[in-house]
Amino acid sequence: MRQLVACLFAVLASLSLHARAVEVSFRPVTDGVYAYVGETGPRSYDNEGLNATIGMVDTPAGVVLIDSGATFQSARKIHEAVRQITPRPVRWVINTGGQDHRWLGNAYFIAQGAEVIAHASARADMQARAGDHMAVLGATLKERAEGTVPTLPTRFVEGSDIALELGGITLGLRHRGGGHTPGDMMVWLPGKKVLFSGDIVYVERMLSVIPVSNTQAWLASFKVIEDLQPQYIVPGHGAVSTLATARADTADYLVALRAHMKKAVDEGVDVSAAVKSFGAAPFMRLRNAAELMPGNGSRTYLELERE
Repeated sequence: MRQLVACLFAVLASLSLHARAVEVSFRPVTDGVYAYVGETGPRSYDNEGLNATIGMVDTPAGVVLIDSGATFQSARKIHEAVRQITPRPVRWVINTGGQDHRWLGNAYFIAQGAEVIAHASARADMQARAGDHMAVLGATLKERAEGTVPTLPTRFVEGSDIALELGGITLGLRHRGGGHTPGDMMVWLPGKKVLFSGDIVYVERMLSVIPVSNTQAWLASFKVIEDLQPQYIVPGHGAVSTLATARADTADYLVALRAHMKKAVDEGVDVSAAVKSFGAAPFMRLRNAAELMPGNGSRTYLELERE
């Protein structure tokens, strides 16, 4: 028995020593544009909270990063991956929203001299939920979350359409009231026909309607994508995609969910019954669907009640 216990402890010790660490590597989307595609499952110790897609634009004047990662340590890994592509410095980091993996790596990049940009609508959300983000990351990532200090962007922009330029590359920022979070903002590269959608687009996995989400604004944001007709969409979650896939995995679901919940609200159907009667079958192919569908339904129902 003692030998068995000793062997068990040895195995557990070996497993802890060989815990997998996330490997960040940017892959080309088109000339000068890259993406790191994180896991599509939930945050875990192994993926270090980088269960999202991060973008990179290499310009003659320096690098623009789309999102800074979930922790100080993962931000360092993102920077190391950038250096595998180019020796140029990271000049700008654009936070596309208030979710943890969009901005909790800010402190690292600010220390490297980068300017961090976000929409003004993200500020209150970042401040309100930073503590919750840190509690979840601390419990999940343990020592891999150490060194992370929630740090607001150094520059907040306002308005619906903002034009920036770096190294001859035009970046158009688009904000339509948010979506997944209030500060959700897309980045459009008209010269490259590339759109970084942030959490306005999820592909391959089910999107998440959280308490700060607004599905009406979410669809207004998606309408911008329809109008722009990008050749490449770098989504908030999942692989680099087309407009058709983004529509099928994100917009079609939101349209169906809102239509069902509006009818339920108008007819006085109880929220629980409304959630159970939603026709989820076409979307069960998406990862995490079974876990996320009930919450998405109930929160959308409550939103339609407020409307």
